[in-house]
Amino acid sequence: MGVSSFGNSGPGIMFSIVPIFIFIVFVLVIGMIIVQAIKGGKQWKQNNASPVLTVDATVVSKRTDVSHYRRNSNENHMSTSRSSTSYYVTFQVESGDRMEFHVQDTEYGMLVEGDMGNLTFQGTRYKGFERQK
Repeated sequence: MGVSSFGNSGPGIMFSIVPIFIFIVFVLVIGMIIVQAIKGGKQWKQNNASPVLTVDATVVSKRTDVSHYRRNSNENHMSTSRSSTSYYVTFQVESGDRMEFHVQDTEYGMLVEGDMGNLTFQGTRYKGFERQK
């Protein structure tokens, strides 16, 4: 009888450890999804309970966040990719505080750094910006 490369226990230990490892990773991923869903629900509830405010503000910066997704297909050896862009604008209010909001692409395109006007928001939810003439 020869000695296996896995020591005295043989390859059987791999069949014991791998399923446990996969189960632990599965539980962690599901746990992270549940935690994010709870956080999102709390934020949604908090935003709904917040008053809608309109304040004088200035656009101080803009940024984008591009996410790329790639999927490989084993059937025809082709891959597909997709990207998604999120748009953010930072406003400074009279008190000097800055707030960053996720905005739609059309709003992002219409706002320019230095624009002054009235910012309307509810909690962390952007409602609009009316530029002063």
